[in-house]
Amino acid sequence: DIIDADLAEGKIREIHTRFPPEPNGYLHIGHCKALCIDFGTAERYHGLCNLRMDDTNPAKEDTEYVDAIQQDIHWLGFDWGDRFFYGSDYFEKDYEYAVELIKKGLAYVCELTPEEFKANRGDIGIPATSPYRDRPIEENLRLFEMMKNGQVEEGKMTLRAKIDLASGNLNLRDPIIYRIRFINHHRQGTKWCIYPMYDFAHPIQDALEGITHSLCSLEFESHRPLYDWVVSNVSIPYHKPRQIEFARLGIDHTVMSKRKLRRLVEEHYVSGWDDPRMPTLCGLRRRGYTAKSIRNFCDRIGVAKSANVVEYGFLEHCLREDLNVSAQRTMAVLHPVKLTVTNYPQGQSETFTVENNPTDPSQGTHEITFSRHLWIEHEDFLETPIPKYKRLYPDGPECRLKGAYLVKCTGCVKDENGQIVEVLCTYDPDSRGGDPADGRKVKGATLHWVDAESCVDAEVRLYDNLFSDPQPDGPDKDFLNCLNPDSLMVLEGCKVERAMVDVAKRFDQAENRTGVNAPTFQFMRTGYFCMDNRDCTADHLVFNRSVSLKDSFKK
Repeated sequence: DIIDADLAEGKIREIHTRFPPEPNGYLHIGHCKALCIDFGTAERYHGLCNLRMDDTNPAKEDTEYVDAIQQDIHWLGFDWGDRFFYGSDYFEKDYEYAVELIKKGLAYVCELTPEEFKANRGDIGIPATSPYRDRPIEENLRLFEMMKNGQVEEGKMTLRAKIDLASGNLNLRDPIIYRIRFINHHRQGTKWCIYPMYDFAHPIQDALEGITHSLCSLEFESHRPLYDWVVSNVSIPYHKPRQIEFARLGIDHTVMSKRKLRRLVEEHYVSGWDDPRMPTLCGLRRRGYTAKSIRNFCDRIGVAKSANVVEYGFLEHCLREDLNVSAQRTMAVLHPVKLTVTNYPQGQSETFTVENNPTDPSQGTHEITFSRHLWIEHEDFLETPIPKYKRLYPDGPECRLKGAYLVKCTGCVKDENGQIVEVLCTYDPDSRGGDPADGRKVKGATLHWVDAESCVDAEVRLYDNLFSDPQPDGPDKDFLNCLNPDSLMVLEGCKVERAMVDVAKRFDQAENRTGVNAPTFQFMRTGYFCMDNRDCTADHLVFNRSVSLKDSFKK
């Protein structure tokens, strides 16, 4: 509505937004909401969107994060063309405008320590104070030059804007706009030892780039008067950008703080930034989330002023919707037990054709083999059935083997410890394809299976929420105490169709495996799984569960 009004009133002719992430970590699903709003708004109005690395705080910034951020944005389907910038590109301009404010009597060098600054900040109805506020302009210029030249020790001096010490908005009580940091910058090296604060540098960068609307999260609403003050008091010969705020994205069972996510990585609670349990885009991609599902999620949660927490189940629901249409069906047995068809000829084998996706016939079919020895899920057999159990048990109902034959259980074989190691059954030769020739009703369930003679082994990783507490970020909580000990279960010796080896071979040849979606499948009756984009090879198949088949989200 704000943008429509600005266009209607002729304030602007073309929409120009920007996405300014700080390269001190990997993008996560929370950034994705802002990213989709910034780039999506530009797309909707046929405007432009810049990508700008907010690298004005060199402490934890690195080119590794710069590269990862660009990769994630491209993966989502957005592009910035030739409008890629760094906040550090403007350090000279930031410095010039700071000097200009000093000359106008609108900035001064302050020697209060951080502790003294906090003590002198005042309160509601109590003005802040600074004994250095009325320093002569010439002295401020000299001291600021000394700060720039590295002649002042870190923490000894800051440059503060001279605005209003009695303002009801504490952000306007002569905020710090420059501080000293003797630290190597990932692009500038040691050229600078003074760095502009975000609230000073950001509006200048927006104005220099011709940004019309600076779209940002709600915590910056109280900073907007400072944003406007900066662009109104420096001599940038362009229009003044307009800041608009929206509520940040909150999702249950996760944390969005990069500081906390970094701690999970550095203290090895997870395997890395791309651990499939992490809310980072690279982690979600590795788990099998698609760009379409994430963009759809962001579009459907909308833009609001009020903060809210979205169910993680809704994110899963969006993925399930996408994969139901796109994922190829295959059969995989995660907890295998051997099934022997005792009346099937020894040494014989035959081929069946199964559809790749019943929702999309254009995806074609693939072939599977059938022989005397198969693998089925352990839970698909009970020696002593429970009420309403419609799978295999001795003298139980006929069951369909998906796409193959009807079978009837006759018994089982146990090892010396009493564990079931083999299920015995007979098949109806006249039920090829799963339908009996006489048209009788089949009362048992349809079971998935793989051919023991042709299948291959695979490692399967089952992921759950990283945190068992829905609000691990809540007050008076240590988020590490909320970690879910069962967030990862690794299954060895799972059985999958041999065709998966050929898929893995093709995936091995991908130029950038970590930057693209790995092949994704629906394991029939089990869930959606993707090949792990780091560990899966043709010689060692590794699958990550993206999401279960059951939708827990209440629409």
